[in-house]
Amino acid sequence: MATSSTRSKSRPDFKTALPGLKQGDDIETRIYNTVFESVMTQRLKPGTKLPEASLCELFDVSRATVRKVLQRLAHDHIVELRINRGAVVAAPTPEETRQIFEVRRQLEACIVRLAAAKASKADIASLRAQLKQEHEAMHRFAQPEWARLASAFHLRLAEVADNAVLQQYLMELVSRCSLIVALYEPPGNAACEHDEHASVVDLIEKGDAEGAVALMDQHLRTLEANVCVEHEAPDNSLARMLGLN
Repeated sequence: MATSSTRSKSRPDFKTALPGLKQGDDIETRIYNTVFESVMTQRLKPGTKLPEASLCELFDVSRATVRKVLQRLAHDHIVELRINRGAVVAAPTPEETRQIFEVRRQLEACIVRLAAAKASKADIASLRAQLKQEHEAMHRFAQPEWARLASAFHLRLAEVADNAVLQQYLMELVSRCSLIVALYEPPGNAACEHDEHASVVDLIEKGDAEGAVALMDQHLRTLEANVCVEHEAPDNSLARMLGLN
């Protein structure tokens, strides 16, 4: 059985690949973080236009800087860049949402089976430490942090599964699912049920792979069912939606 230290050398670090805020204090990072947080807290709605000129004025930067940030946001599926129409907040369609969750369920079934077969005592302890952080964020009502930790739990399972290809694919899907949930889930709903995460770990620890797979499938179906893909026209100024005034 591969140890955690051996695995970590052969795979990307899930902590640095999480969908979420970028590290750093430079202006590009500040613009990225402002847009990202505004989307994830539902201030910026799907389809909201992000005019380059307005962003340049709000952040006092050049068009070249804004374009670089918008490219990064597009790469992370936070915005869409449309020819001759500029950037808008991504608006996944119902069919796209269905397909993303369908693929994620199949992928995570493979991951959970592998994790159940390979998890060491140290891996279980690491997963439970992850759950403790998640639980603490939940009780502080720190929704953005809670959402990121919930995503981190799924990626940590992929790390335990010890398959770099599956992990890379899951990073992409988790990022897109996080956006969909942030955009469309009714306010106040849990992005991921903490108790279900804990139960998955219990089953993995017992070596009950099929039980863990069934629970994970149910968990992801519930997450998808809570999403209501409806587009609302934004009615605020861009500065207000970005939390700048």
